[in-house]
Amino acid sequence: MIFVSHNHKDKAVVEQVALRLRDTFGQDQVFYDSWSMQPGDGIVDKMNQGLGDCKLFLFFVSKNSLQSNMVKLEWQNAVMKAASGGTKIIPVKLDDCLMPPILMQSLYIDLFGQGLEIALRQIVDVASGNNTFTGGPQQFSNLRAYVYPDDGSYIVECHAEHYMEAISHFLFLVENEEDEVAFNYKSGSMCNTGFNKDIKLNNGSVVNAQFMAVEKGTVPGFPFILEMKPKDGVELRFRGVMHEKKQGQWGAIPVVEGRKIT
Repeated sequence: MIFVSHNHKDKAVVEQVALRLRDTFGQDQVFYDSWSMQPGDGIVDKMNQGLGDCKLFLFFVSKNSLQSNMVKLEWQNAVMKAASGGTKIIPVKLDDCLMPPILMQSLYIDLFGQGLEIALRQIVDVASGNNTFTGGPQQFSNLRAYVYPDDGSYIVECHAEHYMEAISHFLFLVENEEDEVAFNYKSGSMCNTGFNKDIKLNNGSVVNAQFMAVEKGTVPGFPFILEMKPKDGVELRFRGVMHEKKQGQWGAIPVVEGRKIT
């Protein structure tokens, strides 16, 4: 039995996967709410039955599903069953959400990054016992940058999601020149800054970068906030954020368009 765990807000995409699984393995081998639960059925009883019978638990991970208490109960129960060898959990990423830490060591299918058709083939392969997909362990990042427009400027909030980051040194990557954009530190009054030209990234591209650093940690709930204000008539060409993990060692952090949802 394949259990399809998802939030109803993601149904437009998830149903495409469920239909493909039904066509391949048969409807009675796929637990999907649209056909596995009928009016008058006890939701909890049906869920318990489906979880009890499932051998493969497909967890469609998204911002919507991570905020759903019902989905949380489903995947946490599946984790308990997986610990005893009773089922296999395969996360399927639907957006740029942060994977729950307990699933960090699981291989996952990246529908968000690879598209529906590739993800469909990988899911069918896994369900058939042919683990041929090229997933990989979820890349963990405690830091995440949220970018959104604000009255002609752009705000970047660098959040520590789980624990304090002792080093608050950031590079904000742009394709603009130094005189085209004003960079303003908004989390306090004191900040070390410097504009760096022609930084070559690992992918071979060359960008400029505004260095911003403070001598205090970034802790959950107190983000490092930067305002980027392009000069009149200038288009901001923002390309990402890097964080200094150790002295001289920089790594990109995930960037999300929009404010952080709390």
